[in-house]
Amino acid sequence: MSELREASFADLPAGRLRELFDGFAEVSLAIVGGMFLDRYLIIDPALTEPSLETGLDAWQVVAKRPQPGCAGTVTNNLSALGVGEMLAISVIGDDGEGYELRQGLQATRVDTGRMIVRPELMTPTYTKPMVREADGSERELNRLDLRNREPTSPEVEDAVIAELRAVVPLVDGVIVADQEDLPDRGAITPRVVDELERLAGQHRDTIFWADSRGDIGRFRGLITKPNNFEACRAAGLQVDGEPGLGDAVEAGRRLFERNGRPVIVTVGARGMVIYDEDGATHVPAVRVKGPIDIVGAGDSTTAGMVSALCAGATLVEAALIGNLVASITIQQLGTTGAARPEQVLQRLDDVHAGRVPGAS
Repeated sequence: MSELREASFADLPAGRLRELFDGFAEVSLAIVGGMFLDRYLIIDPALTEPSLETGLDAWQVVAKRPQPGCAGTVTNNLSALGVGEMLAISVIGDDGEGYELRQGLQATRVDTGRMIVRPELMTPTYTKPMVREADGSERELNRLDLRNREPTSPEVEDAVIAELRAVVPLVDGVIVADQEDLPDRGAITPRVVDELERLAGQHRDTIFWADSRGDIGRFRGLITKPNNFEACRAAGLQVDGEPGLGDAVEAGRRLFERNGRPVIVTVGARGMVIYDEDGATHVPAVRVKGPIDIVGAGDSTTAGMVSALCAGATLVEAALIGNLVASITIQQLGTTGAARPEQVLQRLDDVHAGRVPGAS
């Protein structure tokens, strides 16, 4: 195993964090990939009534919370952190869900003018029924998923590639959020992956960053951020049970040697392992107390890290910031949360003072 260096939050003074945050307003980013709608339906069980037609219980929805999810969770966090410009490139349907998704993105200052809207497609949507308990908390029931089940057409691929070629010269960074399990679905098809590699080679000063639910190993020439399981799978590393830090280092090494760009392997509560030309560095997570919800934690980490890199942070500084952001969003229960700069600054102060933050 390669030697593993240890980073520390002492490497990130509060003044340096403020300096980086001051630069976020000048950052311009393109976010390409799976823009989904998260539709939360809040159910009051006390109002449940039988359906006259079927005799089954008819749950009564008393509120709804539609919000951008998946790649939209990244943009939510970018917006909360104060990033100046966000351009969305995605493939959605010309339907009500698409309208709600665009409205939610625009409410967080995202430019939706480059999204590809097609009447033959469905807007990917996660409908999440939430039962409101007597104490005011919410409990999620079985989710209902709307997904496009057919391969993306060449015409839609052409449209995505055209938007990428137009946008890349205008931005400081490109975040690829590959949300599909199968490579020929959604916006990030093999042809689009090839184009991203070509553009990354042409624009060496632009940050190109990829997250992938399906196969992080198919990206070349981009910074990649798999979790420990995804990294081991892509690197061909056989592991029994949950991968350890040593496994993350070895997987990161293999992927870096194949890809030639830094690899960030997230390892849950242990933080992350960076592997780049200097070797392996372990960046610790922030310890928190109380209940947590890790949904969207990886997206908030990506938002913090890419924004920081575009503002001039080192990779280690960016990783520390990403972990600070994630430590805040995991304490926002029942939703994919976001963190504001003042919250991140307070969290860093807590860490420097040795305080273990509890849920607010």
